[in-house]
Amino acid sequence: MDTFTEPYTRAGDDISLDAVRKQVSALEDAHRAQGTPLSGRIIHVCHYLPVIPSLVTRTPSGVLSPPPTPPVLPGEVPPSPSDDSAVTGANAAHGDSNSQDQRRWKLAPRYGHAAMFSGIRSLSATHDQLIVGWTGDIMSVPNGATPNSEENVSPPGDRVPNAQVTQADRNALESELVGYDDDGHSTIGTHKIDYVPVWLEDKVAHGHYDGYCKTTLWPLFHYLLWQDVATEYASVDANYEQYEQANQAFASRLASVLKPGDLVWVHDYHLLLVPRLLRAAMGERGSDVIIGLFVHTPFPSSEVFRCLPRRKEILEGMLGANLVCFQTYSYSRHFLSTCVRVCGYETASRTVAAPMIPTSKSATSNRNGPCSCSCAESTTTTSPATAPTAGPVELERSTTKRSSGEKYIGVDAQGHFAAVGHCPVGVDAERVKRDTLRPGVQPKLDALKALYGDKKIIVGRDKLDVVKGVLQKLRAFEKLLHDYPEWRGEVVLIQVTSPALTDSPRLERQVSELVAHINGEYGSLHFIPVHHYHQTLKKDEFYALLEAADLGVITPLRDGMNTTSMEFVIAQERTKKSPLVLSEFMGISQHMSEALLVNPWDLGDVAAAMNRGLLMSEESKASRHAALHRVVTTHTSHTWASVLVKMLLFQINGQSTARRTPYLPKDKLKESYDRAKKRLFLFDYDGTLTPIVKTPAMAVPSADALLALTKLTSDPANIVYIVSGRDQAFLELHLGHIRHLGMSAEHGGFVREPQNGDREWINFTEKLDMGWMDEVAEIFKYYTERTTGSNIEAKKTAIVWHYRASDPEWGLFQCRQCQDLLENNVVSKRPIEVLVGKKNLEVRPIAVNKGEIVKRLLYTNPDAEFVFCAGDDKTDEDMFRALHVFPSTPSGKATMEAPLSVTLTNKPSSSSGSSTSTSSGSDVQTPTTPDVELALRPDDIFTTSVGPSSKRTLAGWHVTTPEEVIDHMLYILGERGNGATGSGGTLANVESSSL
Repeated sequence: MDTFTEPYTRAGDDISLDAVRKQVSALEDAHRAQGTPLSGRIIHVCHYLPVIPSLVTRTPSGVLSPPPTPPVLPGEVPPSPSDDSAVTGANAAHGDSNSQDQRRWKLAPRYGHAAMFSGIRSLSATHDQLIVGWTGDIMSVPNGATPNSEENVSPPGDRVPNAQVTQADRNALESELVGYDDDGHSTIGTHKIDYVPVWLEDKVAHGHYDGYCKTTLWPLFHYLLWQDVATEYASVDANYEQYEQANQAFASRLASVLKPGDLVWVHDYHLLLVPRLLRAAMGERGSDVIIGLFVHTPFPSSEVFRCLPRRKEILEGMLGANLVCFQTYSYSRHFLSTCVRVCGYETASRTVAAPMIPTSKSATSNRNGPCSCSCAESTTTTSPATAPTAGPVELERSTTKRSSGEKYIGVDAQGHFAAVGHCPVGVDAERVKRDTLRPGVQPKLDALKALYGDKKIIVGRDKLDVVKGVLQKLRAFEKLLHDYPEWRGEVVLIQVTSPALTDSPRLERQVSELVAHINGEYGSLHFIPVHHYHQTLKKDEFYALLEAADLGVITPLRDGMNTTSMEFVIAQERTKKSPLVLSEFMGISQHMSEALLVNPWDLGDVAAAMNRGLLMSEESKASRHAALHRVVTTHTSHTWASVLVKMLLFQINGQSTARRTPYLPKDKLKESYDRAKKRLFLFDYDGTLTPIVKTPAMAVPSADALLALTKLTSDPANIVYIVSGRDQAFLELHLGHIRHLGMSAEHGGFVREPQNGDREWINFTEKLDMGWMDEVAEIFKYYTERTTGSNIEAKKTAIVWHYRASDPEWGLFQCRQCQDLLENNVVSKRPIEVLVGKKNLEVRPIAVNKGEIVKRLLYTNPDAEFVFCAGDDKTDEDMFRALHVFPSTPSGKATMEAPLSVTLTNKPSSSSGSSTSTSSGSDVQTPTTPDVELALRPDDIFTTSVGPSSKRTLAGWHVTTPEEVIDHMLYILGERGNGATGSGGTLANVESSSL
């Protein structure tokens, strides 16, 4: 993919919300028509509930209490605006005053993450909603008092430890949350929103949020390492246990309310493990759940993310989702690169067959869809035949048409495909517009104009966080006054800093000292250039300040989707239409290209942009503002939410309708094993008996694997074979000491029978033309010279090019180039085939494969009554295929004719057999190879794929890891292993029921 070309955040800027909703409705109707269960409910998993519950404390009789605080009416108290703030309205009084006296809880809106919750609530126009979230710290409130939601703080009272909240109190909260409306508006005619509280132990809750989230993940995702923000030395992993426990609590609570057909959206970096843990908690149903994960923060490059000690666990948790979505294309590209470079996963494209969607003729002619998954537009080129349909879906005049499919780029995590996309969050433009018209705004705007007179006003509003770039902004303003002295006494900077996630006295001191320095250097008794307010503004003050500005400056060092910039644009619509200076390191920067984009580290560049903005002509201001206003009012939080639903619905065809391979039951396996008089075991080696390792020579069998093989081969009724791509020497070295163990090397090119005490190997290729190997070797040498870390493995029957130690992206690119060259120039002329394996490319004769060896073993052991065959990759599918092709006779038995692997090794006989003419006209006597009848029944064939249940395979069963293969073998033998399952033991138990 081109790392220097970032596509526009979303195609189809002019798509309307109604059009997206019609497309969602059409997709749902199409899925239901095909029998896909959809409940019509969307579950959102968020860190916090958008409600502040406070526990009412009853005053003992006879003790006087202070008079109750009057209830806060909807709209009376404005919320505190912040980067994520301002949920519309307030509804602190839940129910009538008489019923409140009997309630155990006081409920008030929780302000913050307004864009996300605004989008979620907008979906109630079309879907039922369920919001799962933490209650937050529980505070006590006297009976009759009202929680102070305006400042987003708990009311006066003590914090109630989680352990002291009784089960009756918890049940009461769930009951009182039923029908709760935090907007203060009637929900008649709309779908309901229910709230599900998650209860966390105090230590877990604060270790999760204040610990791992704030001190580890938040800095990392904003390109800061921990030593840059930590005030004292602390282990990066100190709170990971609490982070995992909290995610497990969310997953368990979600699993308890999940219904078939629900769509699940998990939000943000607090809950990155939930997708994988939810699938595990759902057991066998886990693979059917459709899960989306939306990351609201930036996602760093792979070189930064790889510093995280728990990087593998975090990525695997995220990849449990069907769709991982980010704010921008660049964040999704970083995530893909991280999965490839850090965890060794491979990216893959997948075409998802679209359901029968009604589309109008005009709609199908427009290929610039509203917001399809970025995976269809970034690294994979979508052809017209597979491009997503766009435009309004006019159902009344539509025709039914099936699209050929839609392509997605994603990550193949051990057979589970996780699509990766991007879709930007917006603000609730209509709400912001209403808020700017509040009656309290105009008086404050007039006061600001009177206070600053004819001075130019530059406005900045940020959290006091190191990533927000407040220090750099102040230094840039100082440079403006230094480099452009004409602005001294003519321009003021009003900088408001609100409390950040974590208090930083050092940063606060630095800001105060720099403000004092600038005012001392460029101010006077009658003029102060910088006005710094470290406080949270009320809504009227906030919008008055935005409307009064001659220039907005928002220059964080790294940020996701900063909503203040969008609110600035909407607020300026009815006043000055002032320009906006934005950091190019914001997720929204490419979305708002008409702003003045700057590098916040380049102080001269920022100062020049400030000067340019202050001098901009009215015509230029108007044209830039019009473009920005169109973007902000089109890409709203409501559109974002609907598009996420649409993207997730598209994953249903690619994910939930796929065949899920059932987990291999131990009891059924043992029952069949005990019943059989003769048994056949066929094992692949790499990835089946031993885990895949970076260095092939290090793939050594474990003690448990050797124990299982030894016990199996010691039973005369068992015939055990290793069917591997390894060469003879490797198999002899590690497994040659096991008596009565049969081996097949080089994908069936050589076989050593169990009874051959002299270790004689049968060569199946001695009658084949192997002259092609030199030609292929020359091609492999060409690519080895140009791919650092690659090497060639020359076998007797095949030749393999390995690139596991190479740069993953470059190695994959070279592999595809080499494969294309071989298939177009060599394969067509020679009896060979090209196999793409795990980080390798193999060329072998067509007549030699694992399937032929399986057929040989079945043919020579027709009395076998039990077959266990296990493998993990594409070459093992030949074995599974060989065990599926026997036609049943009327007697219920299966017969098979002699396979090629038998006829190749049979020697001509003069006494028996049939005569075959060669091309030269001479007759060669070939032995008779009659058909044989097999004693096998279909229920006694256990083809087993090693990998997740969603992996595409011909196998009838699956286990997740090589350790589980060994565990099953020891179980049927009645043996106990040493318990050394390796580093993947815990994860294996999770993935066996999740992916």
